[in-house]
Amino acid sequence: MPDLPYELLAGLAENPALPADLVDRLVAARHRAHELAKRPDLTEAQLDALIAHDAHAVALSRHLPKPVRRRLAAHPDPSVRTALVISAAPDEDPDLFERFATDPAPKVRKQLAQSDRTPTDLRAGLAHDPDPDVRAALAQWWTTAPEPVRRTLLTDPEGSVRAAACATYFRRLPHPVPPADLVPALLADPLTRAGAAAHCDPATTDLERLATDPDPDVRRALATHPGLPAALRGRLAADPLARIRLVVLARPDTPAAERAALHDSITGPFEPPGEDVDEETAFELEMDHIGVGIELWMLQLPWVTADPLPHLDSPHPVFRRAAAASPDLPAEARARLLADPDNEVALAAAAGSPDPIDPVTAERLDREHRPVKRMRWRPADAYPLPVETLRRLADDPAPRMRLLAPRDPDLPADLLERLAGDPEERVRRAAASHPALTPALLRALLDDPSPSVQRAAANPALPADEIRARLDAAGL
Repeated sequence: MPDLPYELLAGLAENPALPADLVDRLVAARHRAHELAKRPDLTEAQLDALIAHDAHAVALSRHLPKPVRRRLAAHPDPSVRTALVISAAPDEDPDLFERFATDPAPKVRKQLAQSDRTPTDLRAGLAHDPDPDVRAALAQWWTTAPEPVRRTLLTDPEGSVRAAACATYFRRLPHPVPPADLVPALLADPLTRAGAAAHCDPATTDLERLATDPDPDVRRALATHPGLPAALRGRLAADPLARIRLVVLARPDTPAAERAALHDSITGPFEPPGEDVDEETAFELEMDHIGVGIELWMLQLPWVTADPLPHLDSPHPVFRRAAAASPDLPAEARARLLADPDNEVALAAAAGSPDPIDPVTAERLDREHRPVKRMRWRPADAYPLPVETLRRLADDPAPRMRLLAPRDPDLPADLLERLAGDPEERVRRAAASHPALTPALLRALLDDPSPSVQRAAANPALPADEIRARLDAAGL
């Protein structure tokens, strides 16, 4: 009796056109509960069967009837109750939140602290939760909490809570600013010093001490302070850590010559420190140099975006990109930035363009797109290519460009067949989702050596008889 591949079963479980009797068979076989539980068409009997097998997967569903959610709220497994908080709907029953606010499991209350759907009064009460992890989660996630709540968290007796409430990073925007009267105490506390440094009063604060603090997060936060004296700015510009020099580079008051040297030091090859530097510090410096590349790619320069014209010819792409993001660029300036040799600059110009992007430019933007971080988005998602371009790309030498061809819903059968047999797995996967695939091609793709292609082929275009035959053969 042949087994059906794991990913193929997942594709069937996700298939919105799967007939109810075949859903029953998958539920009964206890296969792919996570995918099945996401379906909006499950009957009460199917849900009961899935709950008996994997209640956590069911609790994560956003399609559960309220009686089922209330029943799961009494489930003995805290992970199931936590999942209900994660999947809470905007119209969730208030009594469910009240129940979870006093849940005996801290992980449930912690999830409640993170959720923006938790009623404000219940969320505020979690600032006094007996578990410091819950209070710390509240401090990190509820950045718009009322001032009394923020004060309670900033003065919490537990250090981990204070650190979470006065941090350099929060889980939500906008980042909260500590009340001015608490800043001196927060600066005196090593756990909150970094989070308070950017908000200190230069007239009453020992800035020299902060500029030489052994904690790099303190020095980095100080480098963002608008009132930083030029001498201290220069000292931080020579910091051994590239991520701190990057902050100085981004300051509007950094002289152009100093900015150029900083940019070179950040983007140039890594220079190993001398033998007098210990191995751990040397490793930290190397990792810092590697990581700063991503930070440079993500850098925001709002002061450049607000006044873009002086930066159109900047030798630093990040400044041209910030200029290109301005909504007030003259047409000539935008056209120049759209043709910029740095693709990220051109993409920023395209994003702010009031006019449609022409097909030639749209194709170039996508072809040259090489993000620093792995990401699904690509320029063709924002600037769709015309049918004639998509069909031409079916024969493109670059697999990532052939991937776009199946976006043509009327792709000719010969091109679709060719893509379904492409040597690149990701191209076959894209072709497998095309609604015009013939049953014969879908059957072939179901037997593809790639699990991800099999999953994509188990889509609504697959005949129900084919699914039944395969389930019968597997004894499901």
